[in-house]
Amino acid sequence: VKAGGARIMSLTDGTSKMSKSDPNDNSRINILDPPDLIRSKIKKCKTDAVVGLEWDNPDRPEATNLLSIYQAVQPGRTREDILEEVGDMSWGQFKPLLADAVVAHLEPMQKRYAEVRADEEYLSGVLRDGAESADAIAGRTLEAARVAMGFAPRA
Repeated sequence: VKAGGARIMSLTDGTSKMSKSDPNDNSRINILDPPDLIRSKIKKCKTDAVVGLEWDNPDRPEATNLLSIYQAVQPGRTREDILEEVGDMSWGQFKPLLADAVVAHLEPMQKRYAEVRADEEYLSGVLRDGAESADAIAGRTLEAARVAMGFAPRA
């Protein structure tokens, strides 16, 4: 997701930041959510009764939020380009389009995650290498602390 889309708001409240710590799982899209769940969350997300979509209307924070999500999962698209495509749509028309765009954006990440998780040998190696690296750093830090406290360095 590009930097401009970094502040994505909750699916249940367009004025609150999307957060993984929100107890309501429907308030967010998790990277590993299956496509059917993503579609369901977007279908249920809070919207208003106004037909047509627009950015930056303080009375329609959910419209701005969902349009921002749509733009964030489609790098290179401008606000103007997106409004030209979806500006006159109803929520019932736009939400499936948004869901498809989010699913398509997350699919490569989900596939890569599944590949990495399936390779136990690779994961064990990464964990082993990380533990060895952390042990070496911790050893140097511990030795520096001993010297700073006046304990003799280890022989």
